[in-house]
Amino acid sequence: MELRLDGKTALITGASRGIGQAMALAFADAGASVMLSSRKADALAEATSVIDGAKGDRAGEVAWQVANAGDPEQASACVAATVERFGTLDILVNNAATNPYYGPIIDLDTPRADKTVRVNQTGYLEWTQAAWRAGMSEHGGVVLNVASIGGLSVEGGIGWYNVTKAAVIHLTSQLAGELGPKVRVNAVAPGLVKTEFARALWEAGEESISRRMPLRRLGEVEDIASAALFLCSDAASWITGHTLVIDGGALCIPSGGLS
Repeated sequence: MELRLDGKTALITGASRGIGQAMALAFADAGASVMLSSRKADALAEATSVIDGAKGDRAGEVAWQVANAGDPEQASACVAATVERFGTLDILVNNAATNPYYGPIIDLDTPRADKTVRVNQTGYLEWTQAAWRAGMSEHGGVVLNVASIGGLSVEGGIGWYNVTKAAVIHLTSQLAGELGPKVRVNAVAPGLVKTEFARALWEAGEESISRRMPLRRLGEVEDIASAALFLCSDAASWITGHTLVIDGGALCIPSGGLS
């Protein structure tokens, strides 16, 4: 089955690289007009060029707008720019995230704790509010939040990041309950994906980590993009309030590992 988004407009935060860029390409390839957003103009321009060069003949238009995902005024401005450029906003993907701290959360300082919450949690709510007020409350739409399997488990080092992702999972269910039937709200919870953002977690131990996983490999950005396309398409029209785990079976690994 071919999944199409013809006539739809999507806005993706954190879209200049990694999972966000892969989703932008998948959505554009499916016919959607796509607005890319992140903090740096040069990275957005480069990502747009890459997507334009890779998308197919039936692809939609791609544009970009600089916005800090943790700034509510910039979020509203980006949503407004999307509607002005394309006439509507049908799909919002809250993908941008930050992780300024690595270590035990008992030693976490308040400024970095607050920054992580502001971008990863409060920011998701504020972008959704802006999209709702910009027309989704009237014509409907889809919101997709990018969470993490870290929000469903306990691990060292990125514990506070995972706390915010756990909040995203609950926020997804809460918003789905409040915004239906006009707007569907779902989330994806990626496992360890080979992105620059997660490089410190996978680069040194890719082979050993892969051997322990049921599917024997780490995730690629396209794995997440394909799932996102499904959840944002009409093929998922009776799905809301759910978090789809995409982890190669990582959560299935018993404590002693696989043989």
